[in-house]
Parts: sequence; C-alpha cells; structure tokens
Amino acid sequence: MVEAQRVHKTYKINNIRADALKNINLLIEKGEMVAIMGPSGCGKTTLLNCLSGLDVVTSGTVKIEGIPLAHMNDNELSEYRAKRMGFVFQSFNLLPVLTAVENVELPLLVAGINERGARKRALEMLSNVDLEKWVSHRPTELSGGQQQRVAIARALISRPAIIWADEPTGNLDSIGADQIITLLRRLNKENRQTFVIVTHDPGVAKAADRLIHMKDGSILSESAFNIAQQTSARTWEPKWTQRLS
Repeated sequence: MVEAQRVHKTYKINNIRADALKNINLLIEKGEMVAIMGPSGCGKTTLLNCLSGLDVVTSGTVKIEGIPLAHMNDNELSEYRAKRMGFVFQSFNLLPVLTAVENVELPLLVAGINERGARKRALEMLSNVDLEKWVSHRPTELSGGQQQRVAIARALISRPAIIWADEPTGNLDSIGADQIITLLRRLNKENRQTFVIVTHDPGVAKAADRLIHMKDGSILSESAFNIAQQTSARTWEPKWTQRLS
C-alpha cells in the first residue's frame, strides 16, 4: 500500500538546515493498522505528511499503491487524495455552522455527488460510528469523543483505501480515547482499510498491528504484533496510469 525509500525531508530556516526526516525506509501492507510513536519533534507528523503527499520530500521516493507521488501533478494528487485517502486530525476540523450529517456529507458534495445520495451515505456512516441519534447536532453540542467520531465518519465517507490519523485521541479523555481506539480497530478489521496513526497514546499502539518508534527524524525500531491478513481488492486505476506507464 505504502512504500518509502531513502526519504529525506530538510527545512531551511534563516539559512539553517534542519533535517526533519533522515533516510526513512518503510513498507506498509494493505489492511495494516500501523502506529507511529516517538518524542515530540522527532518527525512523526512530518513523516505522515510526506507519506500522504501533503508535503513534498526533499529526496527519496514515496509510492502509494505502486504509484510514485512525484509522478503526479497537483491536480492529480488532489484527485488521488480525494478518492483514495481519508484524514483524521487531533483538532477534529469540523465546520461549526454545520450539523454532524452536513459535515460528513460535505466531501461527497464537493466531489459532485448529488445531495440525496450524499445524505444517504452520510447517515449510513454516522450510524456505523453509533451517532444516528446525533445527526442534527452541531459540533458544539457534541462531546469530544462524538466530534472525533463525526470526523472519522467524514474521513471514511469516500471509502478510502488508506486513512491517515494525526493524534486522533490527543484531545480526548480516557473514555473517549478508548471508544475511538475500539472504533478505528473495528473499521480496520471490517473494511480492510489501511490505517497509519501518529500517536502518543499507548492504547493506540496496543491496538495496532505494528508499532514504529521514531527518534530524531529516523526510524529507531519496529515491533510487529498481529499483522493483519491481506485480502485481495480491486485497485483504483487513476486516469493518468497509462501516461505513467
């Protein structure tokens, strides 16, 4: 699903070079749930951003589903992210003026899905995360755990192959965090979607198939737990694959 080869990321600040990522080599299989841990500032979020194409690597190669991200232009990468990726953030990033169902259906409306179809799928997703009774509530009327479940439903609404999550339990109490961890693992098992999660939460690490430890921009170690069994699935073929081949 994801392959990184000799990935480096360097930032220049006032003529000072800062190496955020150093010689990252990483392979993530389809259907895996991978947790990335390490001290603050070690490069976890930078790695997530580079693997997902939100940030550009300084050198090295990142491939997703066999396609090098560097071979896509901005429009192609945006289309790929919209169709094949979902994002979950610590701060939820919900629009406060919209209800839960309106927040969840928004990516489909932006993608051109008709309103009736988008609303039906949004209601189904909210039911999948046990929020069918809260569809008409705005974010301020929801608990932190409920807001994060809305954010997860929104991330999954387009049925992405891979979900990137940056500290998804960071703003939650222990009960809310446990609910989110259980939900992510259930969705991972039921839908065979790939999850890559940056976290400080040991509970997330215990739920993952594999734990990656980072330090000072490098992968320090990897620990495999219960590696998910892989299942065959039709790979989405973007419109530019013929040009790339």
